[in-house]
Amino acid sequence: VQLQASGGGSVQAGGSLRLSCVASGRTFSNLPMAWFRQTPGKEREFVAASSWTGSLKYVVDSVKGRFTISRDNAKSTVYLQMNSLKPEDSAVYYCAASGSSTWSLRRADSIDEYDHWGQGTQVTVSS
Repeated sequence: VQLQASGGGSVQAGGSLRLSCVASGRTFSNLPMAWFRQTPGKEREFVAASSWTGSLKYVVDSVKGRFTISRDNAKSTVYLQMNSLKPEDSAVYYCAASGSSTWSLRRADSIDEYDHWGQGTQVTVSS
């Protein structure tokens, strides 16, 4: 599975960005998808996840109400809509896919659940 993330950039606090991640190499509707983020010197942090069909979603508390994960299986694309951005949201954002048939929402925030990763896209939020 190849993942190509895009949509990062620089915005002021309170602004919005939409990240996209296009998957190829495998049937997209078979892949639970997630977004993680990482800042220098810190571990990669879970942001949001979506089940195969998008019917189940989970976002971390720190972004709940501001970020939304969605997917378009016809376009093999997962999105992360980010609103009301804060400086602390600045990070490199990575999309990830799980090739496991045992993926569950209960473990969706674990980095170990994902075996395919995109290259990352930088998000910078200025105050």
